[in-house]
Amino acid sequence: FDWPLFWTFLRPQLLPLSAAIVLALGAALLNVRIPVLLGQLVNVVARCARGHIPTYLREVRRPALRLLATYCLQGLLTFGYIALLARVGERVAGNMRKALFSALLRQEVAFFDATRTGQLVTRLTADIQEFKSSFKLAISQVSPPSPGGRWGSQPIPSLPRLFSAEVDHAGYLSERLGLGIAAFQGLSNLALNGIILGTIFVGGSLMAGDELSPGDLMSFLVASQTVQRSGQGPMVPPVVRGLSAGARVFELLAQEPLVPLRGGGSIPAHSLLGHICFKHVSFSYPTRPGYPVLQDFNLTLPPCQTVAIVGPSGGGKSTVAALLERFYEPTAGTITLDGHDIAKLDPSWLRGQVIGFISQEPVLFGTTIMENIRFGKPGASDAEVYEAARLANADGFIRSFPEGYDTIVGERGVALSGGQKQRVAIARALLKDPAVLILDEATSALDAQAERAVQEALDRAATGRTVLLIAHRLSTIRGAHLIAVLAHGRVAEAGTHEELVRRGGLYAELIRQQ
Repeated sequence: FDWPLFWTFLRPQLLPLSAAIVLALGAALLNVRIPVLLGQLVNVVARCARGHIPTYLREVRRPALRLLATYCLQGLLTFGYIALLARVGERVAGNMRKALFSALLRQEVAFFDATRTGQLVTRLTADIQEFKSSFKLAISQVSPPSPGGRWGSQPIPSLPRLFSAEVDHAGYLSERLGLGIAAFQGLSNLALNGIILGTIFVGGSLMAGDELSPGDLMSFLVASQTVQRSGQGPMVPPVVRGLSAGARVFELLAQEPLVPLRGGGSIPAHSLLGHICFKHVSFSYPTRPGYPVLQDFNLTLPPCQTVAIVGPSGGGKSTVAALLERFYEPTAGTITLDGHDIAKLDPSWLRGQVIGFISQEPVLFGTTIMENIRFGKPGASDAEVYEAARLANADGFIRSFPEGYDTIVGERGVALSGGQKQRVAIARALLKDPAVLILDEATSALDAQAERAVQEALDRAATGRTVLLIAHRLSTIRGAHLIAVLAHGRVAEAGTHEELVRRGGLYAELIRQQ
């Protein structure tokens, strides 16, 4: 368990936490006082019962009122510390969730290849909830449940912006729930203690009139205590589980990515050409180190030209794109951009300003079309978004919607067709005006009509940019300046469409198969 890291989350909540501890200690002190007051009340009841004193009500009034006032104050203190603990717990848990979510986003793609999605979701939700609950339980146990009628013994006191907004809203609702729980706990303590007080008060009156024996009164007191004890459970197991859950969360928070999200150099925009070279690159996925995907791979992408990579499925075409974006690091060889090793360039700058990526299945978020496009360049103006949409051949269909650019696309863009989603993704990529464009089978999942609209947008987007085109449909790459045929992790042959067809090699065989 990383206590220093936990302290960074707890420190901003020290004031309400300290107040909660003070209130809990106050409730604990009152719990110590309650048996004494109960003893005094029982002494009065017993004396009246032995002497059959007719002024029973007058005699018992003062100790009974003192005990009732103590019960009320104890209920208020209980409400106070539980409400404060709810606030502290939810804010600490919310900050932990935000930090953990940010830490997960910083990790390299290889981390997600090796980690199960369910495990990450558990860390983000269940483990933080378990830790929060045990933390609140440990503090609340400073003040044990009122010992009530145990007057015959000594009492023993015994964690990216949209995600952040959702966490804040959930925390607000949980704090309101915590207030309700605090009120319920305070009132229930008062009610349960009132049962004991009522039992003694009425029972004493009956004893004074010889209508109830001391043994019967004791039976009622024991029965009333059974109600309170039924809600009490051992504290140690939940706390141990909470510490274990917290340790798992802090382990992820402290994990540094193999490819840092930021750090490294950059190339001035005015001198950026987009000349890319793969030199003797070899690569194996971290989850399969014994199975090389690329072996001594060499390829050059000249500035402002389109280079297509084709080959059998599973041959490593998409891996080339992933290495260029530094989602993974090659096991051997280098990849250069305008002569600079990309391993020494800032990944955030490389992905955010240099490379635009368009995949077969674009990722859209459950917000407006405007926001989905603006994710490509968060600070872009509305005019820049409109221009990017126009270049992507998307402005027309967007404006045909009643809400226009404010249309909600639904989760994963369910409100849009495949071609519409792809054009929104193209607009998002073009918004940052990238020097390099990666098209990973961008039209393979579309019908003929949608493919024509998207292909027109892609042709327009490729103008003046270095383009890496990965495709299964060979009809989409005929116009490429260079076609590289990938087989067994190497470039088997390269040339234009006409040159490769004349050679009659692997490319010609792929053409015949289609």
